[in-house]
Amino acid sequence: MAKYPTGVAPNKNHLRIWFMFQGKRMWEALGVLDTPKNRKMAGELRDNIVYRIKTGSFDYRAQFPDSPLFKGEESEDKPVTIREVADTWLRLKKPELAHSSYVVTKRRLRITIDKIGESVNIRAIKHQDLLSLRVELLTGSYFVGRKMNIEKKGRTAATVNASMGDLFGLLKFAYSNGYIDANPMANISPLKRVNKKPDPISKEEFPRLINACKSRQIANLWSLAILTGMRHGELCALAWEDIDLVAKTITVRRNLTSQGLFTPPKTESGNRVLGIVDAAVAVLRDQLEITRMFPQSAFEFHTREFGQKLIDEKTFVFNPKVNATNGRCGSHYAVDSIGQTWDAALKKAGLRHRKAYQSRHTYACWSLSAGANPNFVASQMGHSDAQMLYRIYGAWMEENNTRQLTLMNAKLNEFVLHACYDKEAM
Repeated sequence: MAKYPTGVAPNKNHLRIWFMFQGKRMWEALGVLDTPKNRKMAGELRDNIVYRIKTGSFDYRAQFPDSPLFKGEESEDKPVTIREVADTWLRLKKPELAHSSYVVTKRRLRITIDKIGESVNIRAIKHQDLLSLRVELLTGSYFVGRKMNIEKKGRTAATVNASMGDLFGLLKFAYSNGYIDANPMANISPLKRVNKKPDPISKEEFPRLINACKSRQIANLWSLAILTGMRHGELCALAWEDIDLVAKTITVRRNLTSQGLFTPPKTESGNRVLGIVDAAVAVLRDQLEITRMFPQSAFEFHTREFGQKLIDEKTFVFNPKVNATNGRCGSHYAVDSIGQTWDAALKKAGLRHRKAYQSRHTYACWSLSAGANPNFVASQMGHSDAQMLYRIYGAWMEENNTRQLTLMNAKLNEFVLHACYDKEAM
C-alpha cells in the first residue's frame, strides 16, 4: 500500500494536498501524477505552504490561481492600490480618532506610502518590502539594486515604530476585508528603543532662563509651566475661569492642539484639578494684573464625541495681544509659538539647548527630588498611574539616590530622635 506524507492524498491517479487556512481545511489538486517522487515533492510543498501560513506570508491566489475558490471571479482583477485602501481605512477610522491623532496618522501614512509607491498593487507588497522600508525610515538610506543611496538623516526608532504601526493597522484592515490574503507585516516586531533620560532645568539655571524671557508675560508662562508640569497645549488654553487662587487650584479642562483646535486634555486622566504651590500662586497673581481684565473670547470646543462642537467663551490667562505691535494676533498663544519663546530665552541666557517639553520634565524631577509621592506627581501631570514616571524617570531617580538619602536622613533622624526623647521622658 502506497504511503503518503501528511496532508497529501491521491486524486484519480494524481495528487492533491490539504492544509488549514483561516480556520478551514482547504483541498487543492496539484495536477501531477501519483508517483513516489511526486508524493515527496507534494509533501515538501505542503510543508512550505503551512510555514508561510503561520508566518503570514502565504498568498493563496498566487499559489493556486486556478483554484475552485476563485471560480466565477474575473481572471484578472482590477489592481487595488495601497493608496485606495489607505483612503478607505482612514475614512472609516476617523470617527474613533481625536482630530490631532487623525492628522498625525494621515501625515505619517502619506510619507510611508510615498516611499512604497501609492500606485503599487496592495497584493504585491511583500514582507521583504516592509523590512526595507523600515531600514529606509530608520537610516535615511535605500538600495537600488546593490547600490546604497543616502536620502537624508534617518528617523528615531520611536518615529519609525509609529509609522510601521500605522501600516500594520492598514494592512490588518486590508487582510480582514479581503484586499490581501495574508498580512505581510506578520512577525515584524517593533524596533528596540531606549527611553531618553530627562534633561531638566537646574535650580541654578531657572532664574537665568526666566530673566532671559522677552517679556513679563512669557516669564510668567514658563514659570508656571515648570511649577505645574502642565502640557503646553493646556497652558495655551488656560483661562482665568479655571483658576481659584484662594483654594490654590487649577482645573485643567481643555487643550489646544498644534492644529489650533480646542479639545479635551490628551487623556481621560488629563481632566484634573491641580494643587499648586505658593510660587505658582505668586506667578498667577502677577499675571492677573496683565490679562484678567481682557474681555472673554469665543471659540469652538471639540468634544471627544465625533463631530460634536460647543461654543464657549473664556478669558485666556496668556494673551499675545499684551505685547502685540499690530491687531492681527488672536487672544491666545499657539503651541508652536511658545516653543519659539523657550528657544529664544535659552539662547539669550546662554544655556544648553533643550526641547521646550523639558519644562514638564523639570516639574517631575523637581517634585520627585523634593520627596513627593510618585503617584501624586503622576496625577498632577495627568497620567493614570505612576508607571510612566518610573519608565521615564527611573534612571534619573537612581542617579539622584544621594539626594533621596539626604532627605530621608533629615526626616527619619528627626523622627527617631523625637521618639528617643519621648522614651527618656517615660
